[in-house]
Amino acid sequence: MSSTSSLIVQRDTRAWQLQVWVSFGIAVFLCAVGLAWLPGQQLEQAFMVMGYVFCLSAAFVLAKFVRDNESATRRGAGDTPMWKLVVWGGFVVAMGLTGWGLLGMDINTTYKAFLGVSWLYLITTAFTLAKMLRDRHEADLAEARLQGRREAAAAQSATSGNNAN
Repeated sequence: MSSTSSLIVQRDTRAWQLQVWVSFGIAVFLCAVGLAWLPGQQLEQAFMVMGYVFCLSAAFVLAKFVRDNESATRRGAGDTPMWKLVVWGGFVVAMGLTGWGLLGMDINTTYKAFLGVSWLYLITTAFTLAKMLRDRHEADLAEARLQGRREAAAAQSATSGNNAN
């Protein structure tokens, strides 16, 4: 038995994947409902929608950046310091401005709490979704490499067997 046939590629269970997608969907739904019925002026409503979208985008970018840098560090490479500043700065600015806007709105405290909790739920589920998707991608790559090694080993043993005859 070759050493490649004993390797196991770890994958998330279907139940975990479903839970991650459902949680992300619920978070998006809660934020959408909260923002759709947001009292106040249209400019405040537009600001909050843009803030939530900015935060969501920044969370996905940050998740990718951190994961890419972890892989790159092992290879001795990495992103430039300016890109690091842009990614982290964008995330901090998005979260800070959205939080500031939410706190500064003249709305019911309970409504603010609903919007705040749903917003933080959205951000945490975005990081979890990004991790799960990246894990799946890396597992697919590992399986493809493993399959390639198996095929190469089989071809080599077939060639060796033919040469022995």
